[in-house]
Amino acid sequence: MSLVVTPAPERRDRADALERLLEELSVSIRSQHRILASDDQAIVLEPGGIALIYMLSGEARLPRDAGLPDIVSAGDAVLTSGHRAISLQVRAGAGVLVTNLALNDDAAHLNDLLPAAAWVRRFDDLEPGVAALAHHMGIQPTTAASRYGDPVICRMMATMLLQAMVRAWTVAGCAPEGWPSRTGDPFLDRVVAAVRDDPGHAWTVEEMASVAALSRSVFAERFHAVIGRSPAGYVTEVRMEAAKRMLDAGRSVSDTSRSLGYGSDEGFSRAFRRATGAPPSRWRTRREAVLV
Repeated sequence: MSLVVTPAPERRDRADALERLLEELSVSIRSQHRILASDDQAIVLEPGGIALIYMLSGEARLPRDAGLPDIVSAGDAVLTSGHRAISLQVRAGAGVLVTNLALNDDAAHLNDLLPAAAWVRRFDDLEPGVAALAHHMGIQPTTAASRYGDPVICRMMATMLLQAMVRAWTVAGCAPEGWPSRTGDPFLDRVVAAVRDDPGHAWTVEEMASVAALSRSVFAERFHAVIGRSPAGYVTEVRMEAAKRMLDAGRSVSDTSRSLGYGSDEGFSRAFRRATGAPPSRWRTRREAVLV
């Protein structure tokens, strides 16, 4: 008799989807401060980005209409996706780490998957290593001048904090049913993940249907109904997103074209122009001008 317990397919699909989301999270730090409130203090979490709150000590109060508990205590964490401004009332003597992030272009597609507002009670118990790290993150008024490499290390630490908050929120059972499915359909999720993992592959409808374990006709109909475009159109969309990132990173037009599976630079340029309104050479030149 085997004692190996195999996870149910639904749980395995959800675990795989969560791992992909965590792996794809890529952020830039807009601001990060470690605050010790000498008096009662209001902190406004502005819309338009991701805000992470970790209570280092003491308590803070959230508005009743925020969809979160009124009181956030030491060891608790809060994540908001910037859909609306939220005011955090920090009580005198409390310590709080406030991190404002922006998703990078290569992770912009994850914005709709992140919770609008999430509270993780006793985050320090669920993620003790990251919680301990949070006590050493952020800028204080008395902090010495930054050292070489600080931006890179701080960004990695902030990314880890976001990943840990999302994971803890999920493990605590707070995520809605089916989250973080991109499509609400586990069969189509496999296809979406496969295309994003390898956009340069010569994807055919038949092969995508095989990944979804569906017949060609059923897959094509379901994909269009759920995604809102044809399988071929979706592959092109993902390729154009990847092309922008590659050109922004300094890759040549020819290198980008080959990496994304195009048989010629001309074919790639036509597809890129249709998608963006500009040829890839101009997109790359514009990026270089911004950097200068």
